[in-house]
Amino acid sequence: MDCWLSRDSEGRLLCITAGLSVPRQNGKTGAIEAMEFYLLVTDPSAHILHTAHSVKTVKKAFNRLARVFTHPGRKWRPIRDMVAAVRRTNGEERIEMKSGATIEYSARSTNSGRGFDNITLIVYDEAQALNDTQLEAMNQALAASATGDRQVIYAGTPPSEKVDGGVFRRRRRNILSKPTRRSAWHEWSVEVRPNDDATWEDVLPLLYMTNPSMEVGRPGTLSEEYTFENEWSSLTADGFARERLGWWDPEMDRAADERAIDPEVWARTAIDAIGNRYQGISALGVKFSADGSAWALAGCKMRRDRSRCAFELVELGDTSRGTRPLAEAIARRRNTVSVVYVDGANGADALCANLAEMGLPRGYVVRMQTKDVVAASQSLVDGLVDGTVAHTSNDGQRTLDDAAGSSTKREIGRSGGWGFDGSIELEACAAAVMGARTTKRDPKRKQRLL
Repeated sequence: MDCWLSRDSEGRLLCITAGLSVPRQNGKTGAIEAMEFYLLVTDPSAHILHTAHSVKTVKKAFNRLARVFTHPGRKWRPIRDMVAAVRRTNGEERIEMKSGATIEYSARSTNSGRGFDNITLIVYDEAQALNDTQLEAMNQALAASATGDRQVIYAGTPPSEKVDGGVFRRRRRNILSKPTRRSAWHEWSVEVRPNDDATWEDVLPLLYMTNPSMEVGRPGTLSEEYTFENEWSSLTADGFARERLGWWDPEMDRAADERAIDPEVWARTAIDAIGNRYQGISALGVKFSADGSAWALAGCKMRRDRSRCAFELVELGDTSRGTRPLAEAIARRRNTVSVVYVDGANGADALCANLAEMGLPRGYVVRMQTKDVVAASQSLVDGLVDGTVAHTSNDGQRTLDDAAGSSTKREIGRSGGWGFDGSIELEACAAAVMGARTTKRDPKRKQRLL
């Protein structure tokens, strides 16, 4: 908490991205709850969004803090008097202070981050179950915040093969391998799991080392008897190492560590803006998330001599109002954009159906096949490597920069093809680049309609 709350001489938070990985029943929730309490009673500008994977966990976290602020004891009256309202409606749990500080609770979903205003802190409880689609939705809350003082805390346990785990794993890897001045990671873990023939006596010292609530001389929530009877005697070697010793499986790390884009290549190909250097062909790319709830729109412009092109992320959105608004935005560009490539198992059909009703020129909309997605991904990376493809990098492209820094390869098909794992932004950009490189349509020439 000292680390999370530290500020510089000008009052700015020193840590804006933090991670906490520790075995279960060791006080993650307590530490977060204490920080939330402190901010609510000391900082009128604090607006906290506490999220977790399940409704049950969210409700439990809310009830714990609500009990503190509504405690009937006489000594607790000064705390009670600070509270303006406590909202207990399911799905809308909220504590509001008379000072103006607030905390809201939300179970994560594809749209759970939207609708929250001026958030200064997002807490990702159960971060091992956080996936990219949920992260994109939650990030909307920070993006919409008017405050300049923002912080994100990821708290969880090492992910197993049963949960997504990609965001938490990627955040850990990035902070440990490329630490920045404003990032932090706290972890209690063993680097190597005990051998299969290890005995309880071999494991016991590791147990005390990695579980703060079993600290010698301090009674805690864990005990040797509980751990031996309920975990050591029933879990697999991998399961015990992960759940009780905080072990991160290196095999899972290696599988997730194959970066799709070399960070040095990405940095080398960055430009401030597309500007007037690319005035030839223009193309758009659309990519829908796996469940069809979110989409990314990217654009690419090619030089007149077709020697080079540059791309950027245009917009991120969701399908809460259907795909018609996106279709209308694409249709409006028919006289300036040569082609639109559309990708996605869910959402793409509805978008293409809407576009088909709008009397668009033949060849303006192209529905991508699996082979096209594979070719587009490889083509984008090859173009970045050889310098024929560039991308804009500025404040408006931070989401794309983050995606490029964390995306790994996901296998597509059975012939070694791949796409960008967990990044609809990059796959939309790849589609736009492919469109610019392959189209022969001239939007200024009179076109036959569909």
